[in-house]
Amino acid sequence: MADVVFYEKPGCATNARQKRTLEAAGHRLTIRNLLTEPWTSDRLRGYFSEQPVASWFNPAAPRVKSGAINPVALTASAALALLVAEPLLIRRPLLEVEGEKCAGFEGPIVNFLLGNEELSPKLQGCSKAAAALPSGPVPDYTSQRLPS
Repeated sequence: MADVVFYEKPGCATNARQKRTLEAAGHRLTIRNLLTEPWTSDRLRGYFSEQPVASWFNPAAPRVKSGAINPVALTASAALALLVAEPLLIRRPLLEVEGEKCAGFEGPIVNFLLGNEELSPKLQGCSKAAAALPSGPVPDYTSQRLPS
């Protein structure tokens, strides 16, 4: 059993399923509002490890979906400034477990929490049909190692 800090968008159905999954696995959750947390660039950067800048963004965020923001074209510092100014853009959930941090419900931390079980696609991405991800290859970050 682990203590998990879970930053969510309140009311997000996908975050609700993710929380239930973690609780069913026996973990204790401390729920925080991603949108009202007082983020700084330095603090937020710790959740993204070595992931590419574009993966820091919620692909279902309205300004990303509309093309108003192109995460692929941003530098790390420009991306962090946008994410701090507009937390709705942050890929969620943000998780913190035993000092380790990650963005999104995948990768080594989530595998650790779920006993290395394969994740259900229903636990990834936005639940709203209108928020479907654009077509094309999805990067696989699951093989990345946790920072030391």
